[in-house]
Amino acid sequence: MSDFVRQTPVGDNRERSICASCGHIDYENPKIITGAVVVHDGHVLLCRRAIAPRVGFWTLPAGYLELGETVEAGACREAYEEAEADIQLDGILAVYSIARIGQVQIIFRARFSGEPAYAAGIESQEVRLFAWDEIPWAELAFPSVHWSLQAWRDSGSGPIGAPQGNPGPTDNGPEPVASGPYPADSSRDDVIGASA
Repeated sequence: MSDFVRQTPVGDNRERSICASCGHIDYENPKIITGAVVVHDGHVLLCRRAIAPRVGFWTLPAGYLELGETVEAGACREAYEEAEADIQLDGILAVYSIARIGQVQIIFRARFSGEPAYAAGIESQEVRLFAWDEIPWAELAFPSVHWSLQAWRDSGSGPIGAPQGNPGPTDNGPEPVASGPYPADSSRDDVIGASA
């Protein structure tokens, strides 16, 4: 295996990992997470995690997008893997940029394809529908689950408006390097696509 060195490639403005032998640039980019707030009669589907991180805590059916997969297909696949639920997407509910962990999360609002049917998949200990006042807020796995549930409540059951973004201000890590056409305050948490 070749040795990689950290340096700024010609024509770039950021340090990257570059193969010392052939010059290949190993771009490190954020991971894309896709998932859904699955709703039925004012209740939301949550999964109790059976895998790290945050085993035993509740989350939405969501996970990493696979190569060759659309975000829509990924959200449906994750709902089936984690909750054995066949869903239909209503639209994008929220987009969260979480730079401190290198993720962009795309969350859909969804409903069951037919009658509600769900069960714990291999990555879940338990799956169930919760009314708003039953949601185990103190046992939610990640801040973005809180944000997504609030986005669902704010959106109501009608048409979905523009996707919600990061609630601000949040602790999303260090200030980004100002470069290119983006303003120095591009770390604002209310800007979708910000490098926050």
